[in-house]
Amino acid sequence: QVQLVESGGGLVQAGGSLRLSCVASGSSGSINVVAWYRQAPGKQRELVARLTSGGNTNYADSVKGRFTISRDNAKNTVYLQMNSLKPEDTAVYYCAASTRVGVRQALEYDYWGQGTQVAVSS
Repeated sequence: QVQLVESGGGLVQAGGSLRLSCVASGSSGSINVVAWYRQAPGKQRELVARLTSGGNTNYADSVKGRFTISRDNAKNTVYLQMNSLKPEDTAVYYCAASTRVGVRQALEYDYWGQGTQVAVSS
């Protein structure tokens, strides 16, 4: 079992930055794929960024060049550095992880955090 706890959300002005953290506990050494998703009110959950154990990354087109996903295995932590934030980035951000290889769809992730709220004012 793996437990995920996100932190780092908050209220920021447009153009500002935030860094989200997701700390994994339990059998975190078995994780192969980690990702950040977000869900805005009235919208479906969407992939923001994905990182495999091999270092491959994927980003939503809307965040490319602004967000960076990274992982510190020594700290069992996944980060999402968010720069040049826009009001449309406002959402609850969730960390997800899977022990399986090649996971891409939200339904395939085994573990989810509770979410952290990000609000960007204009």
